[in-house]
Amino acid sequence: MAISKDLGRGLVASSSIMLGYFPVAVSFGVAAVGVDIAPWLAVLISICVYAGASQFILLLLIAEQTPVLSMVLIVIVVNLRHLFYGPALLTQFSTKQAHQPYALMAFGLTDEVFASARAKLDGVQAHNKAHWYLGLQLGAYSAWVLGTVVGAYVANDWLAAKPLLQQSLAFVLPALFFALLLDMADHSNRGMLIWVAFATAIALLVLPAHSSLIVGMVAGSIWALLRMQTARSA
Repeated sequence: MAISKDLGRGLVASSSIMLGYFPVAVSFGVAAVGVDIAPWLAVLISICVYAGASQFILLLLIAEQTPVLSMVLIVIVVNLRHLFYGPALLTQFSTKQAHQPYALMAFGLTDEVFASARAKLDGVQAHNKAHWYLGLQLGAYSAWVLGTVVGAYVANDWLAAKPLLQQSLAFVLPALFFALLLDMADHSNRGMLIWVAFATAIALLVLPAHSSLIVGMVAGSIWALLRMQTARSA
């Protein structure tokens, strides 16, 4: 019973992510059908890959008939940022609790889930955190898959006739992530956030967006290490 309550609280906490994921997933379903991918395969990609923006990149690679090995490598590089997410979140969970579903928790980790978890996990009791986090992931994952189903099977003709509306959907996810970042600002070091934003903006002048994101994460890691060394020296 306690587990279901914790999952439910996580689901409620994921409501803002769900609102952002659903229309973007609809757009993905429409785009997938638009490049001659069968609707069932578009849904299967969201179920198995579940990689947000990387799925749109995957569509482009498929449309250009990119070799499979190259597609795999490109998607891996785009998602290298998750190497930073996992360790940062792992410290939030108790290592004393055995049989934690870490593989499942890693599969459901996305940019928005990470941001929301970092902002809200401190307010969850230690023994409830894993189930709350799984509920957060379940809400986001369900919205993404359901949105893909709607886009691939229902909304294709409707959105195809309204290209402006389809383009506007691309702004939903960045807006959601920015809102989550503002939420984190109340719980994180604001100086670090400013430094990371500055480093990422500079990197954007010469690098693509996904590479600039990695630069920002490295800058944030360096800031954190320097702060830890300063704290130990004091």
